[in-house]
Amino acid sequence: MQEKKERYWFIDGIRGFAIVNMVLFHFFYDYYMIYGKNTAWYFAPQIRFWQQSICWTFIFIAGFVWQLGKKGNLKRGLFLNFCGLLVTLVTWLSAPKNAAWFGILNFMGCAILLMLLFHKLLIKIEVHVGMVVSFCCFLFFKNIDMGYLGIGDIVLFKLPRWLYDIKLLTPLGFPYPGFVSSDYFPIFPWFFLFLTGYYFYVIFKEKTKWHSLACKPVPILSKIGTKSIWIYLLHQPLAMLLCEVLI
Repeated sequence: MQEKKERYWFIDGIRGFAIVNMVLFHFFYDYYMIYGKNTAWYFAPQIRFWQQSICWTFIFIAGFVWQLGKKGNLKRGLFLNFCGLLVTLVTWLSAPKNAAWFGILNFMGCAILLMLLFHKLLIKIEVHVGMVVSFCCFLFFKNIDMGYLGIGDIVLFKLPRWLYDIKLLTPLGFPYPGFVSSDYFPIFPWFFLFLTGYYFYVIFKEKTKWHSLACKPVPILSKIGTKSIWIYLLHQPLAMLLCEVLI
């Protein structure tokens, strides 16, 4: 009889914590930004940090679990892209000015599919080198949508303007003039963070002492983490409905 594969409930718990924070963040975003209660709210440094920490967690974990779900990754990648397109359609129909174009679901769906193409090549790279280089590339490419490569506000290399005039390159990280999206996660720089998680899993699986910790569930949050995609799809309409009630 085949041994049942252990589930890393602690990872689900981290994902659950992130999804709870995401629901809260989007409720406040709707209340303050979409309903105009305080349009300066989103630009506060602590709010930016909160938003980025949620995104980083989701994408890092998505890369981490890629090898755990290898057999179902084609189906998973296509499903996430379908869900992402559904979110785009719904937001475009309900609030055109706040539509989500190439949001996090589309990114993760594309990242999963891209790994099907590059896994055999990337796995040949020494894992510690791969993880460090991937994370450094993520930081270096972080402001590619602003027209440059560098670290934070330090501009090390300005990118040619013509890249941003080709609309088809927007999903890669080169948004065309006038492009607006309420949820924009292009391939670059985020694929590098996905790769960071991917390489960390290779390191993790060799550390047997970490496995017992990772198998321990986090009360409530681990269960929430297993339902994250459905919570993501349903929470925004409910958040906006709550805003309507409160306002």
